[in-house]
Amino acid sequence: MKKVMSGIQPSGSLTLGNYIGALKNFVKLQDDHQCFFMVVDMHAITVAQDPAALREQSESVAALFIAAGIDPIRSNVYMQSHVPQHAELGWIMTTLTAMGELERMTQFKDKSSGKDSVGAGLFVYPSLMAADILVYNADLVPVGEDQKQHLELTRDLAGRFNNRFGEFFTIPEPYIPEVGARIMSLDDGTKKMSKSSPNAGSYIALLDSPDVIRKKISRATTDSGREVIFDPANKPEISNLMSIYSECSGMTLAQIADRYEGQMYGGFKKDLAEVVVSTLEPLQQRYNEIRSSGAITDILAEGADRARIVATETLNGVKERMGFLPAR
Repeated sequence: MKKVMSGIQPSGSLTLGNYIGALKNFVKLQDDHQCFFMVVDMHAITVAQDPAALREQSESVAALFIAAGIDPIRSNVYMQSHVPQHAELGWIMTTLTAMGELERMTQFKDKSSGKDSVGAGLFVYPSLMAADILVYNADLVPVGEDQKQHLELTRDLAGRFNNRFGEFFTIPEPYIPEVGARIMSLDDGTKKMSKSSPNAGSYIALLDSPDVIRKKISRATTDSGREVIFDPANKPEISNLMSIYSECSGMTLAQIADRYEGQMYGGFKKDLAEVVVSTLEPLQQRYNEIRSSGAITDILAEGADRARIVATETLNGVKERMGFLPAR
């Protein structure tokens, strides 16, 4: 089976955008791929983290992976920091990365903009992200549009290593679903729904209560006019809400447009809220069961054990080709 690798940072609350754009696709991919899904806690510390909050969020994100339907027997679910080969290969990838390549990363420009001081980790973390992928020789990487640049760097580094030391790394390909890959903010249909947004009303957290979900959707920004039609260029807000409705209900965009033809936005948003609530309620119930059982500790340990086997083999091959003396 082809290998798939992806990860999510344990910073902020996972959102409906994470569920639709990432977790739902993780669940689909595990049917016919060897999957490595991790909580990327080492990426999270590129900005300051409160230790207690980092521990809580790390366990919470891992539990949400399982609650969303990822099977820890068929897929490897683990913490990035529990597989030290990521960090070691990350350093090796850093030595193969040019400063100019890192300076061109738009995410670094965005996150460092307006700051007096930026940690070096934020600058070099694309090299660690490349290592995350290459340490498993992954074939496919589910990425959002905002991460495609980092995947291109990964492909470049894999090719650079292969040219210098002989064919070894698989050149990974992006897995970007046509629908649902990029759910937008509730207050601005031109911006991605983000768990790091300072405005909690701009996103639906996976653990939001039903009443909070209803309130957020009722207050979601809508375009001028009143037609429920899918037109991202001219009606980005209502198009985004229709995408959410489609992903949560299984209805096509055309079916949604037909159902609400001639109706006002109010009825549509009220129904959308109930569709989202019915989607998240079973996930929340499963999440609470996982957290209360304490099972996530064993799930993460077993996933990391399996991941380390693959990662160790890859790292040993890299070091042998580069001329490192083998450890006894």
